[in-house]
Amino acid sequence: MSLHIFGDVLEAVNNLRAQKLRSLLTAMGIVFGVGSVIGMLAIGAGAREQSLQFIEQLGVRNVLVDSRPATNDQELQQRRRVSPGLTERDVRILEANIDGLELISPRRSLFPARVVPKPTGSNPSLIGVRPSYAVIHNLRLLEGRFLTDDDDTNTAAVCVLGQTAKVSLLGYGPAAGKYVKVNDTWLRVVGVLDEQIVDASSGQAADRNSTILVPFNTSMYRFWDVARYLRDELDGVDMRLKAGADSIEAAKVVTAILQSTHRAAEDFSVTIPAALLEQQKRTQMIFTYVMVAIAAISLLVGGIGIMNIVLATVMERTREIGIRRAIGARRPDIVRQFLIESVLISIGGGLLGIVIGFGLSWLIAYSAGWKTIVTTGSVIVAFGVAAATGVLFGIYPAMKASRIDPIVALRYE
Repeated sequence: MSLHIFGDVLEAVNNLRAQKLRSLLTAMGIVFGVGSVIGMLAIGAGAREQSLQFIEQLGVRNVLVDSRPATNDQELQQRRRVSPGLTERDVRILEANIDGLELISPRRSLFPARVVPKPTGSNPSLIGVRPSYAVIHNLRLLEGRFLTDDDDTNTAAVCVLGQTAKVSLLGYGPAAGKYVKVNDTWLRVVGVLDEQIVDASSGQAADRNSTILVPFNTSMYRFWDVARYLRDELDGVDMRLKAGADSIEAAKVVTAILQSTHRAAEDFSVTIPAALLEQQKRTQMIFTYVMVAIAAISLLVGGIGIMNIVLATVMERTREIGIRRAIGARRPDIVRQFLIESVLISIGGGLLGIVIGFGLSWLIAYSAGWKTIVTTGSVIVAFGVAAATGVLFGIYPAMKASRIDPIVALRYE
């Protein structure tokens, strides 16, 4: 049996080589189908990993509170009649009333008018935080140290630079010990953060790489933001819960406390990265399914092309089929012959499609700057579907060829 199959494979290869151009064109649907599936899955995998890393970087045990700036004077006046906005008083209340709270840090942002040395791009933002901010957000240092409690207590003129801000202000050399001037205050650089994953869809601290972090008290007492009148005293409060604490329940308590102290002014928002993580996983899964479904249309078109060409081949080789049947070939032999040709076309197209898929993923990553990840699973799935397409769309032409009457076939011209 194995010898028969080996002989049929050799014969199928010879038949396909005799019509090289037609065989290649027939396989193109499979080639682009497999390449599209791998490319789409690579985009989905890259986007999923980057988004999940960003959310995990925010901290799955964190609860993040952000103030909502007023859009105009009238809205600000309406709010101030009932709510003072997000303040240090809120931080103290939350610190005293949230069970399972491990760390907390107020956050106060400033967009400086002047920065020295002059940055190569736009001015980095200045953010005042407590030392706990580094642990809450899992910040890693490339150089030096982070802010300390003594820095905060003494309103020290020190700072930690994000990676983009460091390069923009001080170049690629060591930065610790150097000075930068923000508005009218000179700050000594004590540390440089490792590059952080950024997500343009994130509302808070989306570009953490382009920031200058200073002690919270330093930001309160050494800097004045003339454009702050529409904003609250604080831009946010970041909290980290103890291991095992329920972040969703904690967020409900935080919301209830702030609704009470702000008298339902709706001037803040509460974000739970753990909930975002689950939502992002579901969204990415749906997105991946949709992209694969779209890419699978190419495989369907490729399968129809294989069926069409094999049907045409059956008509062209009717006399050959009659001769084979006359000298003893059975119907299963004819089915096997044409089915092997269909499978070889789809397998060849699948292999070429894998190469196209890797190239497409690289091209997207290079030209668009997106992260793409070609997984072993995506290659196996795409190739497996291609092989299955050859079988499914090759069965009907093969069965039709086997049903040809040998006598009629011998008379066919």
